[in-house]
Amino acid sequence: MIATDAPPASGIRLGGVAQTTVTVREEAASARHERDARMVMADFDQAPFTIAWEVTRACAYACQHCRADAQPRRNPRELDTGEAMHLIDQLAGFGNRPILVLTGGDPLMRRDLFELARYADELGLRVSLTPTATALATEKRMRQARAAGIRRVAFSVDAAEPLTHDSFRGFRGSFERTRSAIAAAGEAGLSIQINTTVCATNVGELPAMVEQLEQWGVVQWSVFFLVPVGRGAGLPLLSPAEHEEVLGWLSDLTERVPFDIKATAAPQYRRILHQRTGRTTGAGFRYSDGLNRPVRGVNDGRGFMFISHLGEVMPSGFLTLPAGNVRNLNPVEIYRHSPVFTSLRDPGALKGKCGRCEFREVCGGSRARAYALSGDPLASDPTCPYEPAPALA
Repeated sequence: MIATDAPPASGIRLGGVAQTTVTVREEAASARHERDARMVMADFDQAPFTIAWEVTRACAYACQHCRADAQPRRNPRELDTGEAMHLIDQLAGFGNRPILVLTGGDPLMRRDLFELARYADELGLRVSLTPTATALATEKRMRQARAAGIRRVAFSVDAAEPLTHDSFRGFRGSFERTRSAIAAAGEAGLSIQINTTVCATNVGELPAMVEQLEQWGVVQWSVFFLVPVGRGAGLPLLSPAEHEEVLGWLSDLTERVPFDIKATAAPQYRRILHQRTGRTTGAGFRYSDGLNRPVRGVNDGRGFMFISHLGEVMPSGFLTLPAGNVRNLNPVEIYRHSPVFTSLRDPGALKGKCGRCEFREVCGGSRARAYALSGDPLASDPTCPYEPAPALA
């Protein structure tokens, strides 16, 4: 087990990570400090930093942790090309050039995907793509993605061992297909991000993934901490102590690897980073592909917005509380003025120990996990073991 300042959690083995060279560590640290200094605070009351748009829910895989319960065929009620173009026009109205993540399902199952990406790029949105690693993710399509203005692709890898990954994906051979798709994206000149969903089933494989990520030349490892929604409701969560240990390990790891580490659906990572490093933020990165990270912490509905394949606007794909539909409301107005969104951006509205916590501004707890486990999006995040300072209790 990697030595950390936090007490060890039971049952998780996170040791065995190969040390990178001092030169790599120093260069990574230097780049982080420089990027921190260059970033500016964003006004998340006015605009999200990232918009995830589920362009389709169709997907050939049946992943155990799929939040969307994706289906093999496209829904005829999806936004059509004309509606999609109009939506892109409206998203450009935020005025801050947000990151637009074209996701699914498998977005490659939309024939107009690259037409939509090109239009969004022309309007100044910073476009990324999260394709499923099926036979559709060819080098030709990756080159088409690059030509359409897509800057980064994110592939899901949930284990170092192919059998574990394939079991998660519900498709034998999906690990090898993913490796081929990563290679194709690299050949096409796209930046590569890896998304990993963590639960009690695969947490022990995280250390073995680090060397693979370095070999693939990824720019970011986005570690998703399971939110029990969709098919993922049947998977075992980490305990609060295990969440704390894994996040502490990631905090230590970030100083030793040449890629960025982002904890998704675990905003307490920012509290842990502050406790361990003294930094008040864990973000603030600029990349050559332009898909930067803000200094201010993003959370469900605060700097982040999700649009479903049917046009429903929600705080995130894991917090499925519709606040309006783009077919009859402007998403800019929904984000800025919907009570669903405004309450999530108000730290004073948080309940329980999250509402008392001295880190509620930088963290705020996972609103999606609070909702999934309690039915209240403003309740305390039950996977955080931290107890607020008595002075604020």
